[in-house]
This record gives sequence, structure tokens and C-alpha cells, in this order.
Amino acid sequence: MSIFLTPFARARLFPKERRRNTIQDCTPEEFERHLNEHAPLKVLDGYAPFCKLHVHRNWTSTRCLTVPIGDDNRHLLRSGYEARTKDELAVLVRWFEGVEAPVANWLVVILYGREQLAKEGSPIDADWGVVGCLYTMEPEEIPMAPITMMRNALGVEEGGSGVSLDREAYRRSVEFWECNANWRP
Repeated sequence: MSIFLTPFARARLFPKERRRNTIQDCTPEEFERHLNEHAPLKVLDGYAPFCKLHVHRNWTSTRCLTVPIGDDNRHLLRSGYEARTKDELAVLVRWFEGVEAPVANWLVVILYGREQLAKEGSPIDADWGVVGCLYTMEPEEIPMAPITMMRNALGVEEGGSGVSLDREAYRRSVEFWECNANWRP
């Protein structure tokens, strides 16, 4: 099985201007090589048949993706409209400023199969393409953000995958994201 770091994931996980809330201590090439040379602790099913999650012990100093919201940090939440790429419509997102998450124990790598990536206009030569990565304390997936689930349901034309909305998964997502937020340095 071969794994390729897609341009979409590369831009998000390894931005040109490095940030403390992205993958640390390795280059995109080293990250891709590590995924191809080291078997994951476990493989989880993703939200659709073409999606798999490879759980790796964190070999970097990458910090957790999210921080729990509490009375002590709620005042540090910010929000704004953003698009992930120049071709997508902006959506409302929120994040912490002035909070730093602990170092993650696990990197949960989100992979899409070659056929799905071709359908989305991003063909690859490998079997699987990295589309994202979750940095977590537990070796489990954190729920996809509600807006990402909605974007996916809109279809590939809007930057999604064309997978219908699962109402129960959406409810679980809202429960998680009401109590947690991403952070930015």
C-alpha cells in the first residue's frame, strides 16, 4: 500500500509560514516517508467507504488540534469567515487565541482512496492520499466539524466529497464542538 501527501493536505499541515498548531519537527517529505515505512497502530473506518484513518503514535512535538472550552478560556474564543482554498466559499469558523494545547499522543492521518481523489479532481499515483491529520490525546478520531460535514454533503463542486449528511454523526459532532475548539498561536 502506498500513501501520498496531497497538495490540499500539504498546504494545511505544512504551511509556507510554519505555525505551532501544525505538524512539527519534520518536512512534508519526511512525514510521507514515515507513513509509508511505519505501520499504523490501528486503522479506523472513516465517514465513507473511501476514507480510512491511520493511527500513529506521535513521533513529533505536534500539539493537540483542539482544546476543551471552559469558564477560564471561553473569553479567548474568536470567530470569522474563512475558506480552506481559493476555490471554496468561506464558512464561519471559531478558534482560540492565546491558548496552547498539550503535545498530542497520537496523529490520526485521514486518507482517501485513489478513486475518490480522482473523482474530486485530484488524481494520485498512490493507493491512498492524505487529506488531513488529527492531533489527539487518545488513539481515536475526533468528530468532523459540523460545517465540514455540510460541505461534504454539498458535493465536490463545493469542496466536499458528495457523501450525504448522517444526522446522528452530525449530532455527535455538534456535541463535541460545542465543548471544544481549535487553537491558533
